[in-house]
Amino acid sequence: MKAVVQRVTRASVTVGGEQISAIGRGICVLLGISLEDTQKELEHMVRKILNLRVFEDESGKHWSKSVMDKQYEVLCISQFTLQCVLKGNKPDFHLAMPTEQAEGFYNSFLEQLRKTYRPELIKDGKFGAYMQVHIQNDGPVTIELESPALGAATSDPKQLSKLEKQQQRKEKTRAKGPSESSKERNTPRKEDRSASSGAEGDVSSEREP
Repeated sequence: MKAVVQRVTRASVTVGGEQISAIGRGICVLLGISLEDTQKELEHMVRKILNLRVFEDESGKHWSKSVMDKQYEVLCISQFTLQCVLKGNKPDFHLAMPTEQAEGFYNSFLEQLRKTYRPELIKDGKFGAYMQVHIQNDGPVTIELESPALGAATSDPKQLSKLEKQQQRKEKTRAKGPSESSKERNTPRKEDRSASSGAEGDVSSEREP
């Protein structure tokens, strides 16, 4: 799971020309959910976001207070594009959690935020909608957060490539029948590499942000 946290003086979300959510002083959170995320990553991210010290204290000391300390507002936006992997210059989103699962997971994330903090101070956009997000960044201050499990896997480019290939193999296996899989095991290694290379260009998502 990835999050981009911005300290804001105000922020709002508009869908179809209508403002559906807005906050004053606080933080705006853009959240990218991975297909590998579990309740453990969810709870970790909630703790990090609510306890992130991006505000001054009463004496003006920087980086001393969290959004909970200050009793400020939180605006959350689901943003699957944070899970982007570039295929050349083209964004690919197959590491993002599929929409059908992600919506329930995102709602659980919001519920956990409200349970941990004050429910009336947690606002959000509209999942799956085409949104205009208006952010007045204060500072500017922008912090990137990443859950440990995902960070450990994707910080190393070699490990990221390994994860991508594993995902591609799963998709290819689901698409083949038993007899075809048996034939492939007897195919020379050189032809295997060629088949894999051709499949890589087909694994992408055309979802609109």
